[in-house]
Formats: sequence, C-alpha cells, structure tokens
Amino acid sequence: MMDGQERMFRRLVQNIRSGFPDLLTRPFEVSAIHQHLVPYRLNRGELGLDSAEEYELTLMRLLSGAGGMLEGDPDMQAALRTELESPNPDLSLFRAWGTSTVSVSLAAVRALEVQTPVAVRNPSPGAPTRQAEIAGRATLELPTSQVTATMMASTQLATPPDSMPAAAGVPQAPHVHGTGCRYCGGELPDGREAHFCPHCGQNLSVKQCPACSTELEAEWQFCITCGRQGE
Repeated sequence: MMDGQERMFRRLVQNIRSGFPDLLTRPFEVSAIHQHLVPYRLNRGELGLDSAEEYELTLMRLLSGAGGMLEGDPDMQAALRTELESPNPDLSLFRAWGTSTVSVSLAAVRALEVQTPVAVRNPSPGAPTRQAEIAGRATLELPTSQVTATMMASTQLATPPDSMPAAAGVPQAPHVHGTGCRYCGGELPDGREAHFCPHCGQNLSVKQCPACSTELEAEWQFCITCGRQGE
C-alpha cells in the first residue's frame, strides 16, 4: 500500500509535469513545494492527510531524502533526519531551509511510472489540472529563484490600490467589488464580498505569516506557529 510520502512524491511529480515541466530536470527551492507545487490546502484530498501537522511531517521526510525521492543539500537532509528522530520533532524546521534547493530523483520518477504509469503522464491539453491552472501561470523560462517572486508579484497586482499593504505580498482581507482574484486573476462578483474565488476555489480570507509562511486567518493578530505579530 502506498504511504503518505509516496503519495506526496507522486502528487509533486504530477503537479510539476502539469505546471512546471522544466523542474523535473533542474533544482528548485524547498519553499516552492509547500507554497506553490503541493500546498496542503489544494492537495490534502489527493495526499490523504488529515491535518497540517501530518502534512509537515510527511514533507520533512520527503525533504530528508528518505526513499531517495528528492536530492538536496546534504546538511539540510542530515538536519531534518536528526530532527525526525527526536522524541518531539519541530515540524516547522524545513521552513528554515526554504532557500535551499532540491531536485527530483529521475530514478524515483521512473520507478513511479512503472508502478502507476497513468497517474504521472501529462494531462491532455484540453484538461489541465486545477493545480496547473493556479500554479502554471508562472513563466517557465524564469530561473528557479524567480518563480516565487513572479507569483508574489502577480498577487500584488491584484491587490486594490486603496487597501493596506500586505505582509509578504499577500492581501490580508477578502476581495470586494472591483478587484480580481489574486491567485488566478478571475473577475469576482460585483457588489459582494468574496471569501472564495468562484473560478479557482482559492480561500481569499487567509494570509501568511511573514516570518514562517504559516497560513493565518485574516483576523488573527499573531502567528500560531512562531508567535510573530502580524503586520
């Protein structure tokens, strides 16, 4: 039976093929996985994980090099393995290595194709996955370090000019009349406050901690992971 780490790796390969096919053959930043490639809120059903804590534990195992699925910084992988072996591991430790790079093991991809050949093939052009529709808008020709910056810049362009600046480029409140979805750019209903985008389904009422990127409700004043006060 496929475990959580194998499901996460399979989902990562699927989403890379759909939105960023060049990342199959070159390194990308650790932060890109949980922020754009396999974010928990968009993939929890496919991952079969019941909580954000279980997601973070599974991601730490994947990043640690377990199973040989991801190749990365030896120091990072050693630190994550050590933390995972502790009685009460800090599940947010991988965020400290957000700018480190990892790459997909092509041997692991080939093994995955043998096990589930249909699941990892490219979707047909007429039926892109929801993840590709949201994440695949980044320019694929950009260097890996600019992928996140491109996505955040598109978010800032969707922010109403009269709203308060958001921490890390993420708006702090739901969109209202006259604005577009900060994720897909789709038009939002006129004269109504929108908490979810009717086009891509993204939650527009959440924000991210500027220190550790944990998702926070718009009305929260402090981060539930690191305790930092919101901006």
